Amino acid sequence: MTMTQAYTYAAPSALVDGRLGLATSGGRALSGPAVAPRFFSGVVTQAAPAAAALLGVADVALTRYHQPRPGWTRDPVVTCGGDRLRFESFSACGGVYSRLDLLGDALDGEVFDRGTTNVDVNGPLREALARVGRRDPLHLGVGTDALTVTTLDGAVVEKKVPLPERWLRGFAEVQVIAARMDLRGELTGPAAVRFLRSLPKGATTDLWIVPSGRDLRVSDVHRPGAVHLAGAGRLATLHPLLRFAKALRVYGPAATGEPASCVWELELPGMRYSLALSPERWRGFSGEGAVLDELSTDEAEADADVVGMLLNFEPEVEIGLLADRAGLPVARVRAALTQLGTAGRVGYDLAEAAHFHRELPYDREHVRRLNPRLDDARALVEAGAVQLEGETALVRTDGGERRVGLADGSCTCPWWWDHRGSRGPCKHVLAARIAARATVLEVTR
Repeated sequence: MTMTQAYTYAAPSALVDGRLGLATSGGRALSGPAVAPRFFSGVVTQAAPAAAALLGVADVALTRYHQPRPGWTRDPVVTCGGDRLRFESFSACGGVYSRLDLLGDALDGEVFDRGTTNVDVNGPLREALARVGRRDPLHLGVGTDALTVTTLDGAVVEKKVPLPERWLRGFAEVQVIAARMDLRGELTGPAAVRFLRSLPKGATTDLWIVPSGRDLRVSDVHRPGAVHLAGAGRLATLHPLLRFAKALRVYGPAATGEPASCVWELELPGMRYSLALSPERWRGFSGEGAVLDELSTDEAEADADVVGMLLNFEPEVEIGLLADRAGLPVARVRAALTQLGTAGRVGYDLAEAAHFHRELPYDREHVRRLNPRLDDARALVEAGAVQLEGETALVRTDGGERRVGLADGSCTCPWWWDHRGSRGPCKHVLAARIAARATVLEVTR
């Protein structure tokens, strides 16, 4: 299913005489919903890396890495968290997520509000960003009042683009997957540049990145502690940034020998640029199913309502403090943050090892309906199709009976045999776990 997103900007974004005006569309701020919120006006102290990295975020939104073909581009999302600006985008194929964090050291100006919106990145602006040099001044305005566009007659810009469900679900999946990763390798200065330049440029090349002392090396086969890199060519937007790179960090989950997602992060002067890659180059994040187990708990939705009211566009969400304020155990706060992630309301920053609050400027109710596997599981429970038998369960479906292992999440359905849990639990496992939790609650009452 595909929904249509309408962007309306008071004028095109432009870079004129060192003044970068990013036009905003509808979004949410601390002050409430806004047609064209104004967040920031001031100097970017590191103009060249900021311009190059913003162009990188825009490039990802423009690109379909798997089976490339012309298509629609989605405008990047910007969140002002008070002490930083975060720009995010997702590739058209749903397999690459990018984020630029402009931190306090790179910004010198005034914050007018905190919140999230889309920003217009058009063809002429892309060309102008590509010409920004190390010594060029750069004044940034995020919001229409800060635009210095004297040659465009204030023309209103309207765009209507499709937002496929897989694209929207990807934002939720990425933050959950990233929260389960750890730092696997780090290189600084010239070593980081040499390593990235040594990687194959081909988009179809799959590799394992193996930590080796203070270095990283490439292997064609899995090694202990290795990070899987599917489609080395998907790192292309890092290369224009290498001349500014201070460090490279590679994050991944605990190594299992199976293809897995990874995150590549470049530390730049006063900022960070991150790329998250799906486990396989043909595979988007939307089908990973990482959020389903936590969303299936009975308390998650109600807890999310409580926790969501306590968020104030913090750049780092402190879970312990949030748990105290909400009066909830830490585990339930984490599940609530996952629920909020499905509505695009939180992301995850690996460098800070913390969630951050943002409000994606898309239809919240539509995003809530983007987990059909979970809906199917609840329908099975309501129909009385689940029979619990100790550590296993029998789930009756139109396609026959399915035997579920509650502990290991195994199932006798064809879908589980195809994926073996690598894309989250199937609907039968979810249904069995929901029924098991309900039974435990009844016993303890």
